[in-house]
Amino acid sequence: MTAVGNEVSARANSARLKDFARVATARVDDAAEAIGRIFCPHDLTPVDHSERDFSAHHNCAGFDGFSVNYVAYGGSVAINPGCLDRFFLLQMPLSGSASIRTAARELTTGPQHCASLLSPTIPTEMTWRDNCAQIILLLDRKLVEHRAAALGGAAVQPVEFDPAVALHGPLGQTLSARIGRLVSTAEQLGPCKSLSAVAAADWREQFLNVLLNEQRHSLSSAIEVFNGRTEAQPAALKRVRAYLETRATEPLDLAELADIAGTGIRALQLGFRRHFGTTVSEMLLDIRLAHLNARLKTARPGERIVDIAFDLGFTHLSRMASAYRAKFGESPKATLQRLS
Repeated sequence: MTAVGNEVSARANSARLKDFARVATARVDDAAEAIGRIFCPHDLTPVDHSERDFSAHHNCAGFDGFSVNYVAYGGSVAINPGCLDRFFLLQMPLSGSASIRTAARELTTGPQHCASLLSPTIPTEMTWRDNCAQIILLLDRKLVEHRAAALGGAAVQPVEFDPAVALHGPLGQTLSARIGRLVSTAEQLGPCKSLSAVAAADWREQFLNVLLNEQRHSLSSAIEVFNGRTEAQPAALKRVRAYLETRATEPLDLAELADIAGTGIRALQLGFRRHFGTTVSEMLLDIRLAHLNARLKTARPGERIVDIAFDLGFTHLSRMASAYRAKFGESPKATLQRLS
């Protein structure tokens, strides 16, 4: 066996997910073709005089909507996949290092230092150095984009992540632990068994939630506003207040108001408290009371308080009377009699 053949064999013996072997070769063209079929077509070129040291190893355990992979290259190689198109890749380095250049960012990843999160719409070039090996989580693009849209109350659209994931931070530690458990689970199952539908869904939920809520991306601000973690913009809240002014007689529909503000219901409620010092329902009550006061001041002879109150959306007359007295210092009847 040649030295390169020994390298391929050694990598196979030390690899994770070795029962899920898909590629093991010392030929560059074979590696590019075979791994390209699993991920996406890409250019693969040995660099730094590594052609004689080249080897490639890829193990892949696939599940519904995601897969976990072990990928290792002997020597140093340049990888140019362009845009990934169909999926997101979270690359967790086990050995060596990788230099990654995207359209807007350059970073270097390495064990216990930094991982990378590649988005399908951002062109990417990579150089894996010094016998780099990585565990790679692949997530289907549609899963990520549909979940991001639901979390942000937005239309489905491309999601682009900050590609750097600090492994020493809380998110990096969480991801390392969860991916480690997923790899161990796959190894215990082996290629002849599969995750149950419930278990696969649970793993998908874990990764979607932690990545979309903890790693910065193009819809992060929308998600934070929609879920009330940051304040809704005052302009949006003013639109809701103006809507309440013109529709004060109609039943309160928080979902409709949240849609007008472009936020979630909780964010709308928090925004009203922060910016107006009141709740949505309290503001609507205040608007209705002001309208009642104006109607009473211009009431025609014979008009009844009860009829005016019902016209304005009041259903509990005793509560209305108490709130009116607290706001204007007299009862509705007193206002009507004083001005008649």
